[in-house]
Amino acid sequence: MSLIVQKYGGSSVANPELIDNVAKRVIEGYKKGNQMIVVVSAMGDTTDKLIDLMGQITDDPDPREVDMLLTTGEQVSIALLTMAIHSYGYPAISLTGSQMKIKTNEKHNQAIITDIDTSRLLKELAQNKIVIVAGFQGVNDNHDFTTLGRGGSDTTTVAVAAAVEADRCEIYSDVDGVYTADPRIVKNASKLDYISYEEMLELANLGANVLHPRAVELANHYGLKLYIASSFNNKLGTIVRGDDKMEGKQNVVGVASDINEIKITVERIPDQPGVAGKLFNSLADAGVNVDMIIQNLQRDNLNDITFTINNDHEKRAVNVLEKIKPELKINNYNIDRDVAKISIVGAGMQSTPGIAARMFSALGRDQINIQMITTSEIKISCLIKKDLADKAVNVLHEEFSLDRVNK
Repeated sequence: MSLIVQKYGGSSVANPELIDNVAKRVIEGYKKGNQMIVVVSAMGDTTDKLIDLMGQITDDPDPREVDMLLTTGEQVSIALLTMAIHSYGYPAISLTGSQMKIKTNEKHNQAIITDIDTSRLLKELAQNKIVIVAGFQGVNDNHDFTTLGRGGSDTTTVAVAAAVEADRCEIYSDVDGVYTADPRIVKNASKLDYISYEEMLELANLGANVLHPRAVELANHYGLKLYIASSFNNKLGTIVRGDDKMEGKQNVVGVASDINEIKITVERIPDQPGVAGKLFNSLADAGVNVDMIIQNLQRDNLNDITFTINNDHEKRAVNVLEKIKPELKINNYNIDRDVAKISIVGAGMQSTPGIAARMFSALGRDQINIQMITTSEIKISCLIKKDLADKAVNVLHEEFSLDRVNK
């Protein structure tokens, strides 16, 4: 008998028919003698609808009340899935993050899981019940609901699997696994049989929406293999694991694009020690995560500093710049929203010379101009014009023969 933790995303439980399909899949695992824990997201676009509803009330909601609202989405889906399992004559119980005692810090809307009390969970499993858990949510020391941010159900799933030392952790959505590129952009994208934690983490951070980065980090920390597959068919998916068994690593395993970046250039600020530190510390204090950075030395001891951020943080960044403008003697700043980040990822590139040169040459041959570059051991990213993003992904996919990555 195995202890299996499964997660079903919002698209997998978007309507009653799909909830019934998930119930049958869960029962199939249960009938094989497995203990089943199932983490569920809110139905379809429920969370987006709740956010829209909230926006009709106020444009500055209290974070605590935001979490009070958004946690209702998962409560609906776990109850309906449990009812569906009951309708087939099998024992099941639904538990919210609070009932599960998924403890988090105090930060609403972006909470971090600090502990999971598994006593209730193990008690229900001991009674041979299928346990349906609300993803995306927890509870803080004040017994207030908290949410884990977008993609938080993935994090819930991995955290629960680690806490109970599950034999398998399976994440199901509307995609068959991890692909070398978004199949909607690259028609001959290949599904990967395996991918390392490090590669998956980079792709997740770079715009591949298959798995949330925090979930990958947790899985890596606990050495927990993840199986990524579709709930709409029985095709083999992708295993995310450590790379100790991956001799002969691929130079490049994936191409990702992120069109949600904006570029901000702060013009003609003093070339003095501490100025850049003050700028980026102020952004960090406001919760603005900075990605790429370039500093250009101009004349008269004045610099231009260019950086990129997620477009969701534009308002916060502007507020910071306006606040520190007099102190740092900022002459002006401008915002470019017509940009996209294109990245290649592969564990093998750290030991293979010339990967960056091939990337830049391939883009150049197709008249795709590079505005900024950033690298790590297994990643190279370029900032380009937004309307060239899909073209660039296809160019790089072809350059590195990713349609044959598993062959």
